[in-house]
Amino acid sequence: MELVAVVAVSLLIGALILLVAVAVFKQEKQMNEQNNEREETDVKENGEKAVSIKKQKQQQRPRKEKSQQHTFSHTLLAASLKSHSGNVTCLDFSSNGKYLASCSDDRTIRIWSTKDFLDREHRCLRANVELDHATLVCFSPDSRAFITWLANGETVRIFKMSKKEDSSFTFKAAPEDFPKRHKGNVINIGVAETGKFIMTASTDTTILIWDLKGEVLASINTNQMTNSYAAISPCGRFVASCGFTPDAKVWEVCFGKSGEFKEVTRAFELKGHSAGVYSLAFSNDSRRMATVSKDGTWKLWDTDVEYKKQQDPYLLRTVCCQASQGSRIALSPDARVVAVSSGCDVAMFDATTGQLEEEFHGIHSEEITDMRFDGNGRYLACCGDRAIRILHNAPGYRAVIRDLEGLLRKATNEGMRQRLQQQIQEAQSLLDTILAASKD
Repeated sequence: MELVAVVAVSLLIGALILLVAVAVFKQEKQMNEQNNEREETDVKENGEKAVSIKKQKQQQRPRKEKSQQHTFSHTLLAASLKSHSGNVTCLDFSSNGKYLASCSDDRTIRIWSTKDFLDREHRCLRANVELDHATLVCFSPDSRAFITWLANGETVRIFKMSKKEDSSFTFKAAPEDFPKRHKGNVINIGVAETGKFIMTASTDTTILIWDLKGEVLASINTNQMTNSYAAISPCGRFVASCGFTPDAKVWEVCFGKSGEFKEVTRAFELKGHSAGVYSLAFSNDSRRMATVSKDGTWKLWDTDVEYKKQQDPYLLRTVCCQASQGSRIALSPDARVVAVSSGCDVAMFDATTGQLEEEFHGIHSEEITDMRFDGNGRYLACCGDRAIRILHNAPGYRAVIRDLEGLLRKATNEGMRQRLQQQIQEAQSLLDTILAASKD
């Protein structure tokens, strides 16, 4: 009996232990399921929150900021003209000295007033180029029209300027553009000061001479492998070009007494560089020329020669300079100052001594595409990005003062001495005003 009682008690205890274990297992399982449900709920809620935050960030994402325009400062900086929204590729001053024309890939031509250069606000008038954009611009001799080279149309378009009662202008394109004739990219255009012809020059060694109605009068093959630059002389008689070869070539465009076109003849060559010539420029009287070359020099030439008697131009000066592919050279109207661009920089030299007068580093954020003195020699304008920089020609004033002082030392007449002294004082006063304004 005792054995049976012990077995019964043992079975009872074992059953109780089993019941407790089963109860504990069920409780743990229930707690785990509850925890899993909580975790899934938290993950779901967190995921929804993350999606909501992402949507909010997308909705609140700031607009893409426009790249800031390049800034430049210098004591001789007269103005920065900034109305273009695209890169400026070409500049030209009108012959009357009142206007500066600029063209850009923003499909506009801007006409600026030179009298506003020293003001804080620089107003301009806009001419739209329909369905295209201009890469080159040039004023007509009477300053009442300008011609452009169209990038996509690959042709010349003429715009006439009509003055309104408020002294502003309206611009009207000619009914028809010139026919397409060039096979290579056009690098420069020009209008003769005589108003008798238009020039277009391309990289394929071809220069075309047109009449004002769009008829080709002559085609010039420069035989320079590639042309890098070409220009019409200010007197309207000559066309000059330079390129891969180490010389610059000049032709005379001949007309009869009654104004009819006759022929284009070779006038003279500028020989002396040891490598290709990047650019060239004339003085205002066409009696001086300047060239800049891959050989790292610029040269000044006396071109007032009797070329019909086989007289060659005289080399006046050779000066070392920084030059690179695309370098431009500008000669002041009085041939006293030479400006040379290299990349984004400009150097100004005294043409008489060859001395470096001024250096401007980082004028533009991109390579300088054009550079010109105004007709009075007061300013040097250059472009390369969206801005046009107008620089005071301080070296020109200094050169004038030096020349006048040289004449004063040689003068023997008292009246002449007084006039020279007055001119020196006036030039010095202008220079002092420029420098004082720059400091302010």
